[in-house]
Amino acid sequence: MARTGFVYHELYTWHDTGNYAGFMPYGYPLQPGLHFENPETKRRFKNLLDASGFIKELTVVEPRHATREELERFHTAEYVDSVQALSDGHGGDAGELTPVGHGSYEIALLSTGGVLVGTDAVIAGELDNCYALVRPPGHHAESAMGRGFCIFGNIAIAVHHCMAVHGMERIAVVDWDVHHGNGTESAFYDDPRVLTISIHQDNWYPPGRGLVTDTGEGAGEGSALNVPLPPGSGVGAYTAAFEQIVVPALQRFQPQLIFVASGFDASAFDPLGRMMMTSAGYAGLTKILTAAADELCGGKLVMAHEGGYSPDYVPLCGLAVLEAMSGKSSGVEDPYLGFAAGMGLQDLQPAQQALIDDVKAQHGL
Repeated sequence: MARTGFVYHELYTWHDTGNYAGFMPYGYPLQPGLHFENPETKRRFKNLLDASGFIKELTVVEPRHATREELERFHTAEYVDSVQALSDGHGGDAGELTPVGHGSYEIALLSTGGVLVGTDAVIAGELDNCYALVRPPGHHAESAMGRGFCIFGNIAIAVHHCMAVHGMERIAVVDWDVHHGNGTESAFYDDPRVLTISIHQDNWYPPGRGLVTDTGEGAGEGSALNVPLPPGSGVGAYTAAFEQIVVPALQRFQPQLIFVASGFDASAFDPLGRMMMTSAGYAGLTKILTAAADELCGGKLVMAHEGGYSPDYVPLCGLAVLEAMSGKSSGVEDPYLGFAAGMGLQDLQPAQQALIDDVKAQHGL
């Protein structure tokens, strides 16, 4: 059994992404409604923990606001100022597909700070691992602009925090969100101290990012690793990618701590992905990562929530991950698992193995 922390705050659900048709803004000739990145998936995830009683098996961690100094280890001062100005006013767009509502700046600080608090607790040995159910997400944010619903780079800032405050020299980030982890990758593309691994749907978002040949530059050559799986990949492909690529890469790198960008939009029921992952599949990936963390870095594993847009299935995927992290059972069964696991081509397919082989060859794994 592990001491698993859980970071959450009701204010995360108060980040207002506005009146959108999916992610088309008001004024586009489609009936507006909820933005895809709305509070429901996160709130329902937390509510499932409460209703099932599983929250009692976790150590609840109170978030704090990140400081300007912490933000500016990754972001430019001008960008931070622009987000604050939008938040203090009537809101607006912090970049590509990144709405900021009134008051979102303070909530985004709390989101980043939640990841920092969980990270500090794991490094201090107060927790074995931690899941930060934060919002807004972070893995698409670039240093000088928001992207893909992400305002501040939560994990990128936490990695800089580990190096600046805790003196760490080898940190790994594994991103299983269905979209490429461009922001985190760009933060460390030339930095050999950080290994970034992104397993994502091929050429989905951002377009043109996350290619097999994107491997880092300068001193960081080889420290960026991309696995652009074909659309329609299921549990077999993801498991093979983790067993054949992620674990060997982590073993070679020998990280002192592992971050996970935990998006559940590769699930079979997600509206913004075309993959077929299941709650049991995510639990399996988590077990692979916790075993690697136990072997390599004393179990130090921090997950930060990213995407996932199915209000019905994100909570079940999140619960399965927390069960695997903690080694405890909630007793809750996934009523959708039979449907998702029974979808055609869930097993590893030849084209998927060919892609995995290409990545292995690119990185000598």
